[in-house]
Amino acid sequence: MISDRKSAFDFALPGTEGKEIRKYRLSDHTNEGAAVLVFYPFDFSPVCTEVFCQFRDAEYLTFTENVDVLGISRDSCYAHKQFIQEYDLPFPLLSDTEGDVVEQFDLAYDEWEHHSGVPKRALLTLDESHDIRYKWHTEDAYTAPNYDELIQSVRSLVEDPVT
Repeated sequence: MISDRKSAFDFALPGTEGKEIRKYRLSDHTNEGAAVLVFYPFDFSPVCTEVFCQFRDAEYLTFTENVDVLGISRDSCYAHKQFIQEYDLPFPLLSDTEGDVVEQFDLAYDEWEHHSGVPKRALLTLDESHDIRYKWHTEDAYTAPNYDELIQSVRSLVEDPVT
């Protein structure tokens, strides 16, 4: 369960930054820095669109070197391409179509808006060692995280990369 996990396992998922589809390995994004994992139910859902536009516009992420944002849902890379292009998202979206990564973190809804196995809204910040430095998740996809806590976590990753 996410609340019990101290570190993240390495994984590889297909994803896109809006043009080509390729494999993304978590360790490729943490070897020289940190990562923010953003789990979310669906591309184009009202709450997810709002959240990703907030991430797109967040200066604390845009101007923070060595901190990568990776979005993860069960949508296909084709839906991700369209979502990225429509909202000009500057970070990759990964497709966990089988739900393996979502299940490993115990982040799947039993049912959300008549869909089973959909990822819960969750945020994780990981340092270079894959240690989870911040975690937030909710049962209610319409509940927003505390962005001040996320900002503090991102800052701590930059100021104190590995504790």
